[in-house]
Amino acid sequence: MDVMKAVTTRRSIRKFKEDAVPESLIREILETARWAPSWGNTQPWQIVIVTGEKLENFKKANRQLQADGALPQPDTTMPATWPEAIKQRYNDIGKRVLTALNIPRGDKEARGRYYSDMATLFGAPAMLLFCLDKEIAREYGMLDIGAIIQTTCLLAHARGLGSCILSATVLYPAMAREIIPLPSSQAIIMGIALGYPAAGTSINEFERERAPLDSLTLWVK
Repeated sequence: MDVMKAVTTRRSIRKFKEDAVPESLIREILETARWAPSWGNTQPWQIVIVTGEKLENFKKANRQLQADGALPQPDTTMPATWPEAIKQRYNDIGKRVLTALNIPRGDKEARGRYYSDMATLFGAPAMLLFCLDKEIAREYGMLDIGAIIQTTCLLAHARGLGSCILSATVLYPAMAREIIPLPSSQAIIMGIALGYPAAGTSINEFERERAPLDSLTLWVK
């Protein structure tokens, strides 16, 4: 797939098929993704691929913690506030998702089911956790993680897979470490749900928008 097409057609997938993703395919994607740029070619990332029973245990525990209203304690601090323009974009995608699912704004039960689906990675059969050594889990290390996550998502899309970058995968790192053998020196930064997109579903096909280029750029000559 042409890179221009990959960038403009890749989207977040919120409903996956149950079909397992072959390990060979995940390996192929990551073999290429490791060429993503990083500061000083440090390649600081550690990628943990979780499937099978471990992933099912993670999903179950993640959903239960969310249902119990457990306080998230991610290794990376989440933003508490957003500038108004950015907040408006965030609210817009939320509305589009709920509209695609035919969930009225006041239907708390239906919204709860959606959040439960999110906690269980929308049924994805694989999860990729991107980690950094705790000593560099900030600044340039974060830029490097962003670069390899984007590269991985585009490569997955080009190979017929769907992905969703989900903060819901990293809200309870203590739970994750009980299930997944992660070195204590590694901070869990972000996770990706990975699998084959479920076709013909409104949640995977609603119209998307991006801010106009002129609102995002400043040309200096």
